[in-house]
Amino acid sequence: MRKRIRRIGFLGVAVMLSLQVHYASAEVLTLPEGLRLATENSRLMKISQKDEKMSLADTRIEKSGFYPTVDASVSGTMLAHEPNAIFGTQSVPVSNKDFYAYGVSVRQMLYDFKKTASRYESSVMRLKAQELDTGRVKNLVAIDFALAYFDLLESEKVVSVGEKEVERLEAHLRDAENLYKEGVITKNDLLQAQVRLSDARQRLLTARTSRDINAARLNEALVRPLTTSVEVTDIKEPLPESEVVVGSFEKAWEAAEKERPEIRIADATLKSLDLDEESKRAEYYPRLFAAGGYDYTRNEYQTPQGNWSLTLGVGLNLFSGGRTKAELEKIGAEREKLLEQRKRLVDQVRLEVQRYILDARTARDRVAVTKDAVRQAEENLRINRVRYTEGVGTATEVLDAVTLLSVAETNHFMSVYDLAKSEIAVMYAIGKDLTEVYK
Repeated sequence: MRKRIRRIGFLGVAVMLSLQVHYASAEVLTLPEGLRLATENSRLMKISQKDEKMSLADTRIEKSGFYPTVDASVSGTMLAHEPNAIFGTQSVPVSNKDFYAYGVSVRQMLYDFKKTASRYESSVMRLKAQELDTGRVKNLVAIDFALAYFDLLESEKVVSVGEKEVERLEAHLRDAENLYKEGVITKNDLLQAQVRLSDARQRLLTARTSRDINAARLNEALVRPLTTSVEVTDIKEPLPESEVVVGSFEKAWEAAEKERPEIRIADATLKSLDLDEESKRAEYYPRLFAAGGYDYTRNEYQTPQGNWSLTLGVGLNLFSGGRTKAELEKIGAEREKLLEQRKRLVDQVRLEVQRYILDARTARDRVAVTKDAVRQAEENLRINRVRYTEGVGTATEVLDAVTLLSVAETNHFMSVYDLAKSEIAVMYAIGKDLTEVYK
């Protein structure tokens, strides 16, 4: 029996040591470091960066139009009969029966009324738009991570509040048991305390589950196993007032229209369409080109067998069935559509900025109000406990005071992290790079 107890004791020590190692190995994560890791490892970012590489390749494709094209060819010919020419009554051979040939040709566009240049500049603007979209995706990943980060902090505080509530109710239950043994209170007070404690424990279990879910969300944002242990550092309280939050809506709207990636993408796309139209309109005008090369054909009846050539030419498309005109009309309609989309986007961004600023202002006021409420609830609980132990107050008053304090603490922590979430949402709405703002 003693050996079995000793074995169980060793097993318990091993379990405790393993738990200590497990929690000691949990990574301590700060908000700036988490933002950096999330944006670096995000699959959305990697997808957008691939799109950026494709756009860069498109610019190189369009840039190739500035350079000459060089072609080379080699061929061999075998004829069934040797070619001859008839001069009176004589037949004279003009070519070998079997022969080979090779040649090199170079063609360079000299001037095409900026058709090639406009196409290249348009591709550069599309590349800029894609780079802006990568920045948009980066900020989107950053705010998703930050919201998950603040949700995890909030859920940890809720767990802490739940644990304190359980401790307070356990302390009240011990007092009730002592008073019941002394015959001061009835069993009804004792049962009431037990029921309240059971309810608090259930809510604590729910809060811990919520904390685990938020930790999994954070790990998902960091692109790592969902069960990875993580420990987050708390934010400073009170938070410093942001100039954007306390400033006017007009300044915030102006900043958003300058910095918001979606609006800048629309502007870059509009410039790209203007350049596409210029390139397409150049098809109405002639193209000046130069071509040259060297061709050699083995033929012992011809001299010289190889020859150099140089050509200056002008090309002009006289009729294409109205295709160029239709494509210009299409570009014009696309521009008008994009202009309307940009106006709608500006309206949406302004509404988003105003909503988040109002949320931040409300949350800041709630932080001050709920902080006072916590102090008042603590004093209320202290008074009711004293009254209860002295036989003046009732058990219901103590239990209500415990619940009221837990509600006040929960409301305070919710307001603190609502403020943090709304402030980072304001930074996102006006187009700030969140990794730099919270660096």
